[in-house]
Amino acid sequence: MPQQSKYSDSQFEAIMHDIIIALEKSKANRDLSLMVLGNVVTNIFHQQVPENQRQQMAEQFTQVLLKSINGK
Repeated sequence: MPQQSKYSDSQFEAIMHDIIIALEKSKANRDLSLMVLGNVVTNIFHQQVPENQRQQMAEQFTQVLLKSINGK
């Protein structure tokens, strides 16, 4: 069963669009794009996730990412 998000589709799509446009504007290739996105994720963890929750949340994030790219 798909998870319900507390964020609207339009809010999500708008932010994702802005990020994609920024990467395209910079002509960032795959490796640079993944490095930048990885650093953004790391920054979010450091700025918004309590230290004692980072490991567990990073593992959950990783599992969701793997499911997403494997189409499950």
